[in-house]
Amino acid sequence: MAQKTSTKPILVIIVAVVVAIALYAILTMPDQRTGAQKLGDAIGELPNGVDKAARQLEDRTPGEKIGDAVKDAGDAIKDGTNR
Repeated sequence: MAQKTSTKPILVIIVAVVVAIALYAILTMPDQRTGAQKLGDAIGELPNGVDKAARQLEDRTPGEKIGDAVKDAGDAIKDGTNR
């Protein structure tokens, strides 16, 4: 009998590589906001603290912003359970 070769594993690997490359490209995109947009975002963040408002003025990639959001969520959970 002739053996059947399956292309499914190869296709899955190719799709995974394409998705990984796309995610990397998205998460490392440079900040496209103008100075006025950054200032507006910083003013909007002032009620959450000066340090969070200052972050809005920096050139940050979407990956860095997601990391900050995760850290802030962890800090909020920690503060909520310490009371």
